[in-house]
Amino acid sequence: MKWTNFLLAACSIAFIQSCSSNDDEVIEVNQAGLNTSYEATRLKIKMIEPTLSGYDHATFIWKMGNDTIGTERNLVFVSDAVGIYDLTLEIKSSTKTTTLKTAVKVVQEQINYSKYIAKVFDFMPAVGQFTNDLPEYISGNTRQQMIAKAASSIVGSEGQLISLGGYGGYVVFGFDHTIMNKADKRDFKILGNAFWGNEAQEERAGSCEPGIIMVAFDKNNNGKPDDDEWYEIAGSEYTNPKTIKNYSIIYNKPDENKTPVKGTHGWDIDIEYVKWEDNQGNSGYKTKNSFHAQSYYPLWFGDDQLKLTGTLLPNNFYDQSGTGTYWVGKSYAYGYADNAPNNDEASNIDIDWAVDKNGNKVKLPGIDFIKVYTGINQEAGWLGEVSTEVMGAYDLHF
Repeated sequence: MKWTNFLLAACSIAFIQSCSSNDDEVIEVNQAGLNTSYEATRLKIKMIEPTLSGYDHATFIWKMGNDTIGTERNLVFVSDAVGIYDLTLEIKSSTKTTTLKTAVKVVQEQINYSKYIAKVFDFMPAVGQFTNDLPEYISGNTRQQMIAKAASSIVGSEGQLISLGGYGGYVVFGFDHTIMNKADKRDFKILGNAFWGNEAQEERAGSCEPGIIMVAFDKNNNGKPDDDEWYEIAGSEYTNPKTIKNYSIIYNKPDENKTPVKGTHGWDIDIEYVKWEDNQGNSGYKTKNSFHAQSYYPLWFGDDQLKLTGTLLPNNFYDQSGTGTYWVGKSYAYGYADNAPNNDEASNIDIDWAVDKNGNKVKLPGIDFIKVYTGINQEAGWLGEVSTEVMGAYDLHF
């Protein structure tokens, strides 16, 4: 098989320490520590975990032919082509080198995969004018029922919009296969409702509401994004000095029966609708406008305070008219959801942009799960809060 037909990546696992007090002592490692062969389904993560002991301060080198494809004890394997792949593991200590061989047989999936979203795991919009509307909340709906409604909107090829509300509102979804991380290619697309403005003075501007993208692969192979490590797609603004990491905000549930504080513009029926505070010492209100009369607070969420955390992007909307009549949202260069029209290259995402929680670049074998959350805390006049919308996603390699 050609190298381009599969992907292998190292998985960081702590070395197993020897019980010996002599650091130079080496206990013989035999083939029992590594199966002679493994079987994997096409486009499914396979963890190869040798059961080795007796090595202190050992190094591990995984090879295919003469190519080094991993330098940690455990190896993550995924392939998009049926076939048999011969691998070699070299274990080096201060006194000897042991070589183990194995093979991975990749078999065809029994049911054809879909390139689109297969499941929604979680959905929690922040305060917003489309919250309780996209998707629609009906009195008595539980959180699980609202997650199911979000799924009915964005699973499969016929997507409908869901709104994530203001800063931090999110959705978590997954696929029925691993989206492979292919070299020098963008790997998946997230669909939204961004568009260019006909009267915008900037070329790539209009209605762009950037959402932060997080990705994960199914490291523990349980089909859920529960204990897997999440990585942030470091878009064009990740290193912007105005971008704030570890930002958090608290929204306070509004009293829907209180007397509204009227604004002066005609569209703002309560300019002190939802009180918020953040961990930067800022506070303010989310406005309720005349276009959407329902509650803007997620009514299936039982608590009186909703706290959300993540990376905060700089504000991107501005009043081009100067009179409040024409607001424009600038598109960031790359790496965000709902940041450019669906037919634009900027809505395609490269897994190689992923970084860990410390901002270090990582080489992921592929991804199984995606989380999108609204990345901006801003109100844009009569347009209301900046809120990321999602209407689907798909694997670009299909």
